[in-house]
Amino acid sequence: MKLTVINSLADVGPVEWNRLNPAGDPFLCHEFLYGLETHDCLGPQGWYTSHLILRDTDGRLCAAMPLYLRSNSYGEFVFDWAWADAYERAGGHYYPKFVSAIPFTPATGCRVLTNDTDIAVAMPALTGAAIELMGHNNASSLHCLFPDSEQAEIFRQLNFLIRIGCQFHWFNRGYKSFDAFLQALNSKRRKQIKRERREANAPGISIEVLYGDAITAEHWSVFHEFYCSTFYRKWGEPRLTEAFFRYLSEAMPHAPLLVLAKHDGNYVAGSFSMRGADTLYGRHWGCSQHFKQLHFELCYYQTIEFCINHGLRKFDAGAQGEHKITRGFDPVKTWSAHWIAEQSFRDAIAEFLRRETDHIDQYIEDLAGHRAYKKSPEFDQSMTIRDEPVKAQ
Repeated sequence: MKLTVINSLADVGPVEWNRLNPAGDPFLCHEFLYGLETHDCLGPQGWYTSHLILRDTDGRLCAAMPLYLRSNSYGEFVFDWAWADAYERAGGHYYPKFVSAIPFTPATGCRVLTNDTDIAVAMPALTGAAIELMGHNNASSLHCLFPDSEQAEIFRQLNFLIRIGCQFHWFNRGYKSFDAFLQALNSKRRKQIKRERREANAPGISIEVLYGDAITAEHWSVFHEFYCSTFYRKWGEPRLTEAFFRYLSEAMPHAPLLVLAKHDGNYVAGSFSMRGADTLYGRHWGCSQHFKQLHFELCYYQTIEFCINHGLRKFDAGAQGEHKITRGFDPVKTWSAHWIAEQSFRDAIAEFLRRETDHIDQYIEDLAGHRAYKKSPEFDQSMTIRDEPVKAQ
């Protein structure tokens, strides 16, 4: 086996890389990750490609870890700003650090990619190489963000510190229509959603659901203006360029979904999602004017309807948002894994995570008791799939 660090996915062909992603996770595709590199989305935001690849004795690519050297923590969605502050106040340098993640994307998935190579062999090899790379770059730590539960457990066995979080996902329980989904909800929430959809679709408002070849350069230009307006209003500099969005339509034509709204013939708002094999991922939203309930219509209800119409199992609507609970979403756990080089700081983080985990576990349990669904065995059951919702107590 031979381990190599590559500073660009140009060093690996898309067919070879994508063989490591048989589930078709859109964010792990060569096209997506390489597109971020080549359309000015990474370097200006402090993401420096340092992917690890593992080849067998025949030179065949058998495993990889997407990896970035970071000079800040923007765009990660596992918030370690307080850790960085504490480390700096103690006289250390928290940055640079290494992060295995999808830039700007809080979506759960594999962080070590393999084909037929045993994951129990690949993960120790790649994480060991990443830890060694830390030393060569004077990095304080290694962070693997949003691994699936199986890999999170292996990270735990490899002595990484595990942090849990909470997101809100919608699950398709075999609904034939949006109305069938509404019938699964309790009366209060069903009426709430019907009212919100009526208000969103007020006179003068029209909505376009655009997928695949239906998305044009003009649509991307319009949406990017909305996307930038949200960033300028909330966070500052936008992360993704208009060129990157346009590139997605060319390189991954069956992944992007745009839902745009017009008022009196002019575009006023839009949401952007990415489609995987069985999951829709809600990513960004923006608007030029405020219209009542339009955010919920474009970001939740139209996308839920898309999942139902296309037989998708799940809608991952992104980070945060307790308001999703009343609109049919369920609380689910997320994971991250952390390797801290300095022992005393590692011990302090471990104690912090012990307390935080107790709090998050209780938080998820409390949220589960406020789910929008009817209290019946059909809709209130313990789910065992790794990212299914927890049972309401």
